[in-house]
Amino acid sequence: MEDRICITKEAKGLGFFEKYLTVWVILSILAGIGLGKVAPDFAKALDGMAISVGGAPVVSIPIAICLFFMMYPIMVKIDFAEVVKAGKSIRPVGLTLFINWAVKPFTMYAIAVFFLGKIFIHFIGPDAVDLVRLPFGLNLEPGATYGLGTVVLENGVRMLSVPLWRSYLAGCILLGIAPCTAMVLVWGYLARGNDGHTLVMVAINSLTMLFLYGPLGGFLLGVGRIPVPWQALALSIAVYVALPLAAGYISRKMILRTKGEAWFREKFLHFLTPVTIAALLITLVLLFSFKGEVIVANPLTILWIAIPLFLQTVLIFGLGYWLSKKLGLSYQDAAPSAMVGASNHFEVAIATATMLFGLSSGAALATVVGVLIEVPVMLMLVRFCLKTEKWFA
Repeated sequence: MEDRICITKEAKGLGFFEKYLTVWVILSILAGIGLGKVAPDFAKALDGMAISVGGAPVVSIPIAICLFFMMYPIMVKIDFAEVVKAGKSIRPVGLTLFINWAVKPFTMYAIAVFFLGKIFIHFIGPDAVDLVRLPFGLNLEPGATYGLGTVVLENGVRMLSVPLWRSYLAGCILLGIAPCTAMVLVWGYLARGNDGHTLVMVAINSLTMLFLYGPLGGFLLGVGRIPVPWQALALSIAVYVALPLAAGYISRKMILRTKGEAWFREKFLHFLTPVTIAALLITLVLLFSFKGEVIVANPLTILWIAIPLFLQTVLIFGLGYWLSKKLGLSYQDAAPSAMVGASNHFEVAIATATMLFGLSSGAALATVVGVLIEVPVMLMLVRFCLKTEKWFA
């Protein structure tokens, strides 16, 4: 196993921001709901500052700035030279790619359709609808249909009215095809796993997302009969993955050349530590300023979304853990391999859902629920790993 570090970050235990992430998310939800009540036009005005195509808002400038700073601190840590060398470890690399790209997206789709479209449909409302952005490039008049959606005029802007549960499904899909966040470095460390292996898997999946996230997302959204805004999907990958990746690569090289590796690790990365979470929380405040009324009217909405996400996380973790044992991996490699598959890159999911369907969409709300349950569920799985370490030779 190649143990050299391919992401410049020493795995540590939960820091202050990470340890209380669930608390910050809950406070952001409350702040957003309060903002929606006290100043309902404020968030709408910010979201109205957008780049429009064909008269339809495509990229919200304030949200795009927040989401860029959610992604950049992760991307700047990747050392591409070491990723190539680490690819020689066939078994763990192959296992991670198989679970994250050949299994996880499809199990997420199946579980979400079963629970949201069958079990919980009467609680969500079989006739409940959600207004999402009309894919740019389409010049459809109100009353026209696109997929399962109907074009309506909302405050002078053409929107697409789609079944609410399918909007939640779209958010679950975007989470299911967004493997592994920087937080997995923490989970692997707490489980006493191989830090070098964890770092390699994170980097490889970040790069793989450039090529597979868009096609898989478009395919599963289409299977779910959700209108697929292909142009916006491609643009979201460019803006929220490729752009931060390129910025991270260039700035990393410049900083290392001018300041040296010690300054980069001890000063620059230390400064960036709270940036991702701060940008995430600001985005959540804006999101819930729109969705506050929905949550207050039906507080169990988050539960209906959380249950399939929880089951998906446990299922993928169990599969990865079991296959690691069958492949003869050591516990130190098995634990992070299972963690990488179980965790989600919720930054990308939120960014994509916001661009494709809008900040106030059910899809964006579903991706936020992924953030809400991430810390407690992953800590539960860490404890499971520590108790079952003896299962491995």
